[in-house]
Amino acid sequence: QVQLVESGGGLVQAGGSLRLSCAASGSIFSINYMGWYRQAPGKQRELVADITSGGSANYADSVKGRFTISRDNAKNTVFLQMNSLKPEDTAVYFCNADVTYRSSVTINYWGQGTQVTVSS
Repeated sequence: QVQLVESGGGLVQAGGSLRLSCAASGSIFSINYMGWYRQAPGKQRELVADITSGGSANYADSVKGRFTISRDNAKNTVFLQMNSLKPEDTAVYFCNADVTYRSSVTINYWGQGTQVTVSS
């Protein structure tokens, strides 16, 4: 079984910064895809940013130029550096990963989520 554990959420004023981390643990052979999603109250979960093991990153238009996704493949960890935060960034942020086992089976996992609140 694999666990994704997020950390780094919290309360910050508009214009501030936060750094989220998500560490995957368990019987992992490899992780190609890792991403961050968010869900605000009353809204659907949406992609924030994702990154492949080769470092190819993709961002939602709403966060381009403000957020940066990165990863440490050796530690099966993905990060999200969030700068110039806005109240509309307030949401629960979820980590997501495609984990491949030694058997070549790939399973998608979600973390439990971490709250990010940006005050105006």
